[in-house]
Amino acid sequence: MTSKKAVKPVKTKSRSELYRKIYATVKKIPRGKVASYGQVARVAGYPRHARVVGYALHALKSGNDEHVPWQRVINAQGHISLKDFDGGAIIQRKLLEQEGIEFGPNDKVDWERFGWKK
Repeated sequence: MTSKKAVKPVKTKSRSELYRKIYATVKKIPRGKVASYGQVARVAGYPRHARVVGYALHALKSGNDEHVPWQRVINAQGHISLKDFDGGAIIQRKLLEQEGIEFGPNDKVDWERFGWKK
């Protein structure tokens, strides 16, 4: 049996400060590249907080998108994580394909070719 390290709580002044740092990081992902939730968390200064990145990107649906290229963040396996209840996964895939991202077998993005090197 393996043990996991406990994840320390994120220490910030406010959720909006945390989300701003995440959005600033996502804005750095170049067109035609993708990053994982965990990678965004690490680059933003919050390693091991991939789920918080998901919460921040989900909050963009509230109309405060700040021109954040949310579509460039996918899961570590190279797949779109959105469930397609409201067409979000289809929209994300179309936006990525418009940027030149290609999906291979099993709708997977090739990290070697399209991954953000950060």
